[in-house]
Amino acid sequence: MNLHSLKPADGSVKKGKRIARGQGSGRGGTSTKGHKGAQSRTGYSRANGFEGGQMPLQRRVPKFGFKNPTRVEYVGMNLDRLQEFVDKTKATEVTTQSLIDANVIKKTEIVKILGRGELTSKVDVKVNALTKTAKEAIEKAGGSAETI
Repeated sequence: MNLHSLKPADGSVKKGKRIARGQGSGRGGTSTKGHKGAQSRTGYSRANGFEGGQMPLQRRVPKFGFKNPTRVEYVGMNLDRLQEFVDKTKATEVTTQSLIDANVIKKTEIVKILGRGELTSKVDVKVNALTKTAKEAIEKAGGSAETI
């Protein structure tokens, strides 16, 4: 076997259809585009959601609901997960920056400490938001909790 004798496997390469190359080809005339209409014309491109002039689905279905543009979306972090983080990093202070550095949250996310689980380590917490039960549990363990 040499480079000059290499060729594709039998049946793996197909010749393309030669469309609009005369009547004798069997694909002349309308060139597989049917008769008249926008789709047979050159330069035609269908708009997204276009249904041939029929009222499109996204306009037939009514709108509903409301998206509040000023809504603040928190990333919840329960006490048991906070305890895991403290055990893993041996941290005495937990801030949003320390959580970002440890890849627990993303730079753009806002953290809220929630009250599920229990905290055994004394830890100072400085995050965006806390629930009342979470704050009580942190202070009960001997740490301090404040919002920034």
